[in-house]
Amino acid sequence: MKKLEDMNLVDDFLMTSLICHQEYGDRSVRYMLECILNRRFGKLTVVPQRVMCGADPEKHGIRMDVYIDENDGEIIDIEPDQNDGKADVKAVPRRNRFYHAKIDSANLAAGDDYSNLRNVVVIFITTYDPFGLDRMVYTVKNKCIEESDMPYDDGAVSLFLYTKGKKGNPPEELKSLLHYMENSIEENAGTDSLKVFHHMVTAVKNDGEVGLAYMKSVEIEKRIREEGREEGREEGHRDGVRIGRIQEIVRLSRRFNKSDEEIIQILLEETGLGEDQARDALKKYS
Repeated sequence: MKKLEDMNLVDDFLMTSLICHQEYGDRSVRYMLECILNRRFGKLTVVPQRVMCGADPEKHGIRMDVYIDENDGEIIDIEPDQNDGKADVKAVPRRNRFYHAKIDSANLAAGDDYSNLRNVVVIFITTYDPFGLDRMVYTVKNKCIEESDMPYDDGAVSLFLYTKGKKGNPPEELKSLLHYMENSIEENAGTDSLKVFHHMVTAVKNDGEVGLAYMKSVEIEKRIREEGREEGREEGHRDGVRIGRIQEIVRLSRRFNKSDEEIIQILLEETGLGEDQARDALKKYS
């Protein structure tokens, strides 16, 4: 695993630690949002790694990296994403569709009028090009195919921000922020606002409580891997060893609130499964 000091803002742990930091959380979230959406924000409620479970244990849930509720305004979800496997990239549009659906379903009370459904913006910040067109900003909204100029506003917006994108003409501050998020070093903090932001990121990395939390996270992952191996050995034969390890890795990972992608990564590294097999195993043993 990476050292904390070597982490970038596209790494889940550092992003979560920054946005929930008592001193710097609100300021850092506002800076990112104002760069990305180019407007000021009022009162915000920020929930790191908010989980929305499925309707029952057999249904899929989601864990959002940064869930932001602008009181009396929009709901915004920020998803830093480095999962550049072929299957992951192909699934991004459907993943985005599912995130919108889960957020909407959680924010309309029974009997409430559809006109009260709030605007939702889902923002993916990716270190890979999700659509292969080398754009830094892809803005996606629903529209009428036959009448492309026909007004159709359902309140759903999706932004895909590719940190290495070359095409398009996004604001300079946004370009600088996205480059910085992928490689969060002082040399990439090229504007006055970004220098202030980098100071906050550095302070969070050097915060003792954050360091202890990261050490705990590392120990938990080590425990998941080791206990998964031990459980597999106790099964007593080759297939049993593999199945036992998979089951224990999934069980312990769920216990310690690991995300689906984190569990899949551990399965890939510890069991020899392919990516599709790891995803199937996660569904089977969750």
